[in-house]
Amino acid sequence: MQPPVYELGLGRQAIIGRTRRMYDLLSGVYPASSYLFHSRAHKAALEMSGIRNGMRVLEIATGSGEMFGRLTEKNRNGQTLGIDISPNMAARTQRLARKHYPSARAHCQAVDARRLPFRDETFDAVFCCYLFELLGTDDIVGTLEEIRRVLRPHGTFTTTLIGQNTELFNNVYRAASSVLPSFWGRQVEAGMPALIKSLDFRIVGDKSHRQSFYPSRVLCCRKE
Repeated sequence: MQPPVYELGLGRQAIIGRTRRMYDLLSGVYPASSYLFHSRAHKAALEMSGIRNGMRVLEIATGSGEMFGRLTEKNRNGQTLGIDISPNMAARTQRLARKHYPSARAHCQAVDARRLPFRDETFDAVFCCYLFELLGTDDIVGTLEEIRRVLRPHGTFTTTLIGQNTELFNNVYRAASSVLPSFWGRQVEAGMPALIKSLDFRIVGDKSHRQSFYPSRVLCCRKE
């Protein structure tokens, strides 16, 4: 089952533009949400991915850089690249990487995930945390196709999603999304495994986590 179509009465570019502006505005305070609600899922994603020092690793949608820091620390002798559609988020992530890991080959830039500026089969591993909720259905498919394109054969793709296994949380999330869709997006977790498999990925790890009241699901996938 595919995720529901994202209908807001706006064009796709308008939706993306609003999301970019929203996350630019929130770049200074967004780290709090990462540490309060996402850090356990980030840790699980890193463990499940099986990345080793010396790899070429890409994180899509770095946000405020909490996960990117974990990846850079784990991959000190490799190359860790990050992208985010928000220039402010990308700049913050880059500053933190330079501050804490000055000798690491780590770089983050503002890029649209739907058109990755990398050659085919460039990366050993790709990470993507809490992005797909902000994309329309066609753009989810297009982004997954881009991820598959830049992954090397048998490379891993690890994603964290907002869980849908708690009805109370789901109701609160839907209400929040109706007020501020450019920040909250909508939940897509239930339909993602089938969609990922349809694009010739094999799911090799699947775990659910809860931090505070916030549910997350981590999927680790291998390119077939």
